[in-house]
Amino acid sequence: QVQLVESGGGLVQAGGSLRLSCEASGRTLSSYYMGWFRQAPGKEREFVAAISWDTGYSRYADSVKGRFTISRDNAKNTVYLHMNRLKPEDTARYNCAVSSRWSEAEWLYESWGQGTQVTVSS
Repeated sequence: QVQLVESGGGLVQAGGSLRLSCEASGRTLSSYYMGWFRQAPGKEREFVAAISWDTGYSRYADSVKGRFTISRDNAKNTVYLHMNRLKPEDTARYNCAVSSRWSEAEWLYESWGQGTQVTVSS
């Protein structure tokens, strides 16, 4: 079982930037896929971005494409979500998760972190 711990959330003004981190422990992440999801109050959880741990191939939700970048540091067993040009509608709790299959569907992700709150003021 892999354990995930997110950090880096906070309050930022619209147009600003944040970098979220997701540190994994408990197993090697080779052959796994890491995803970021978010959930705003009163809304369903939605896919944000995902990355292949082995190849670095990544995909993004249309709503964040061009503003967010997902990356990983194999040596630190950490995945990052670099968020630029933040908008008030990006306000949500962000969770990272790990899956053994490439997917944007949250139900295919096996382990989840506790999340980190991102609040973007207008």
